[in-house]
Amino acid sequence: MIRIKVCICRYGEVLRENHKYFANAKNSYYGMERNKEIFKVTLIGGVANVFLLLIKFVAGILGHSAAMVADAVHSLSDFVTDIIVLVFIHISGKPQDNDHDYGHGKYETLATTLIGFALLVVSFGILYSGCTKIIAWWKGENLSSPGMLAFWVAILSIAVKEGIYRYTIVEARKLSSQAMEANAWHHRSDALSSIGTAIGIGGAIFLGQRWTVLDPMASIFVGLFIVKVSFELLGNGIGDLTERSLPDAIEKEMISKVSALPGVVEPHNLRTRRIGNHYAIELHIRMNGDITLREAHDKASEVERLLKDCYGEGTHVAVHVEPVKQKK
Repeated sequence: MIRIKVCICRYGEVLRENHKYFANAKNSYYGMERNKEIFKVTLIGGVANVFLLLIKFVAGILGHSAAMVADAVHSLSDFVTDIIVLVFIHISGKPQDNDHDYGHGKYETLATTLIGFALLVVSFGILYSGCTKIIAWWKGENLSSPGMLAFWVAILSIAVKEGIYRYTIVEARKLSSQAMEANAWHHRSDALSSIGTAIGIGGAIFLGQRWTVLDPMASIFVGLFIVKVSFELLGNGIGDLTERSLPDAIEKEMISKVSALPGVVEPHNLRTRRIGNHYAIELHIRMNGDITLREAHDKASEVERLLKDCYGEGTHVAVHVEPVKQKK
């Protein structure tokens, strides 16, 4: 009888180890497939950016358009951030190791922060260039009127970048990738800045020499928009790097789901944060103090499984079990 019990216990441990092994294998496979998709989407955006930045620089120089040159610089920053995403997504996709117990997901967050910083630097350069041209115009200097080539390239850029944005944002949300979503908004910022560029160039062309100032004014519009986007990306990236908690709505949802489990009362001391595209969750739960250690362990595992089913297999969950407080 004792041997049978020992065999059953060992068999149970083997099953648990096998489940753990296959779960890790599944996570590793998903991680590789996810990185392949991110690489493909980012590469498509990168090719589009190279094409656009080349024709924008040519159109800006030949068409005498400060706004188009500013737009070209924006596209160049897009290309640089594509490279950042490719490098950091490769690193963040690596599995846990002895030096990174929680995996490498923070590298994806770091990529988001670097993209935000790159955008901020680009925006300041664009604003400075636009302001100096407007000051020169105010002092009586004649500004060159942009050519039609710059105008039509701006129209082409709007169409291409909006298409790349829509494709990237859909895939980013499907793959839960912060860095890719940040890069998608970088594409959108380029599309919207090209709208301002087209308006400024068009106004300078069709309204005559007196309105050539619209071109540098359009470049300032581009710069201000990029500043806004960069602050949003920096806020999200720095918040996650400094262990900012998840939104209150998500934390309340977690407490509600755990509280609904039979035998679990008063979930408390909830701590949450993001690690790349995954959540990390720590919480305390109370249960009947008279149950066995095995029953308490199984219930804690049930809580862990519930949270992983809700928020993804890669969610890090730590559950601390306490006995229900006795009323005096």
